Amino acid sequence: MSDNLDNLLSQHRSSVIKKWFDRIIETYAPETARLLKKESNQFANPVGHTVLHGIQAIYDDFLGGRDPEKLASHLDRIIRIRAVQEFSPAQAVSFVFFLKRIVRDELQSDIHENRISASELEAFDARVDELAMLAFNIYTQCRERLFEVRLNEFKNRTHRLLQRANLLAELPDWEPKCQGIQQLET
Repeated sequence: MSDNLDNLLSQHRSSVIKKWFDRIIETYAPETARLLKKESNQFANPVGHTVLHGIQAIYDDFLGGRDPEKLASHLDRIIRIRAVQEFSPAQAVSFVFFLKRIVRDELQSDIHENRISASELEAFDARVDELAMLAFNIYTQCRERLFEVRLNEFKNRTHRLLQRANLLAELPDWEPKCQGIQQLET
């Protein structure tokens, strides 16, 4: 991306972030969306707080240092939430792609007046796509971890049930009684 586009995106930061947040919140059920928009207290609304602060940090790092580890850290906070909710994988990471439309809408006059070139927009789109791929990788890792936790919980529950039903027995230490086998071991 060019310095020109970065400067314009910096100038429109608050508007882009507000629209991005609103668009993300629209992916939730209407009642949930009202709560997420209305309540700003991080303890009363941890999801809304995490999403807002996460996209602010993503936006700043996206324009600034472009450090993939920082971006991954900010994405992780949002993706962890969406990975445990009733979203499909595409829905869970779709919020990253919202940024393309929002930026185009926000910078529409600059685009029409040729203050932003097609190549600048293509570079921006490519970076958003990279961000989305990073988000999808994080989502996959979160889902894998979630399934591991659920599997371990299932195993533990099953083991406890079998113990309570006295259907488990400890196997005693066993040593072979046959001398032929002991001779083979030595």
